[in-house]
Amino acid sequence: MRTIFYLETCKTCQKALEFLAPPKEIELIEIKSKGVSEKALDHMAKLAGSYEALFSRRAILYRQRNLGEKTLFEKDYKSLILEHYTFLKRPVVVTDEAIFIGNAKAVLEVAKQALHQ
Repeated sequence: MRTIFYLETCKTCQKALEFLAPPKEIELIEIKSKGVSEKALDHMAKLAGSYEALFSRRAILYRQRNLGEKTLFEKDYKSLILEHYTFLKRPVVVTDEAIFIGNAKAVLEVAKQALHQ
């Protein structure tokens, strides 16, 4: 599974995709229109070590629902990400054996190397 999960309307994701310049064989999954399947999310969490590592606390819904005031567990992170695309930290680059989460320059540089091997 060599995939990039991104949000098309997100300028940060657009810049990240431009930087990554993914080869044609990489599957691009636009999370707003296609969503994230449970199977794909489980695979990402296995690579990342947790669902929490994939969870975005910057999402507007995170603040609107006052989730910062609640204790969340792995099952909560999973169900929230499956419920609404905005809870997935992005972009997420998945290669055969590694995952790269977020838009930090260092993360994107390593992800680009992995994609172009």
